Amino acid sequence: MKYIRLKWNHTNPDEPVWIFSELDDIGKEVRKIECFRNGFCDVATATGSSGTASLMTLPLPDLKVLARRDPEFEPHEITKDEFEQVWVKRQYKAVS
Repeated sequence: MKYIRLKWNHTNPDEPVWIFSELDDIGKEVRKIECFRNGFCDVATATGSSGTASLMTLPLPDLKVLARRDPEFEPHEITKDEFEQVWVKRQYKAVS
């Protein structure tokens, strides 16, 4: 598994500014958290989602490729622990 945090630099309040993803061995999303400017987050898994969050159907490109493709995105690899901390905190908020 691989874990990433993506900062999306934009001004649209209807789009998330932070995206956290858990990726499988081929780069497909297993779990995702999308956080908005107002602090609210949506979550997605293979079995369900909240709000507009959904898993990508194709594998994500390498983080360097992603960063070169669009300068609005700032991708970083994070640890499993970092992802899990956000997942537990945000999943509860999105569902409650």
